[in-house]
Amino acid sequence: MHQATRPTTRHPTPMAAAIGRSLDIYYRDTARTARMDLLHRAFIPPGARVFDIGAHVGDRTGSFLRLGASVVALEPQPHVFRALRLIHGRHPDAVLLPIAAGAAQGAIALHLNTRNPTVATVASDFIAAAAGAAGWSDEVWDRSITVPVTTLDTLIARYGIPDFVKIDVEGHEPAVLQGLGTALPALSFEFTTIQRSAAHACIERLSVLGQYEYNLSLGEEHRLRHDAWLGPREICAVMEALPDAANSGDVYARRV
Repeated sequence: MHQATRPTTRHPTPMAAAIGRSLDIYYRDTARTARMDLLHRAFIPPGARVFDIGAHVGDRTGSFLRLGASVVALEPQPHVFRALRLIHGRHPDAVLLPIAAGAAQGAIALHLNTRNPTVATVASDFIAAAAGAAGWSDEVWDRSITVPVTTLDTLIARYGIPDFVKIDVEGHEPAVLQGLGTALPALSFEFTTIQRSAAHACIERLSVLGQYEYNLSLGEEHRLRHDAWLGPREICAVMEALPDAANSGDVYARRV
């Protein structure tokens, strides 16, 4: 006689649980969402074109879409891309691409942190900088996959010049900007206090492309910290003066 078995209780994988935490953090905080939209409104008029490089679960993609922009969003992590596609895949103004951006087209190794996919990176220097740094000791990059890479210039050739580009790729930001050959109206890139040199490299690259002024938003504040915009040397000095505990933020740049 066949004996009935108890239904198996399925527990989420570390990656699935981590993506769930990201969804809670980035989509359930309505005050954060309002701050984010208010900040982006200064750069993104209705009808704008935006590139979201390192979209993760698409909270900023959602902000850009709410403001009336069309968005090209890149996210190379397969599991995270599935979440991004479920959330924004049916929006008529969203193009979602499961690829990375870099200095040249091709392929690259993406290092995954299955317990914290927000810090997946292709930059080995970023992983080295995190080793032993305060607040980073629990981060482990435990898998590596190969992902396709495109460039900002290639995206521009296909989709047109963007009014704004957001870049958040965990230490790989300088390489993304190396794949850009023309000055853009405005953009943002993430910086971390464990790897300030990467932010300086971004400033240097933008200075080659054109004349920009800069501002700063720390952590999840989603507000510009300076009433007056700063020049390249000034913003670099501001970042150098930040305490390590500031951890991360976004540098905003606009062409002048």
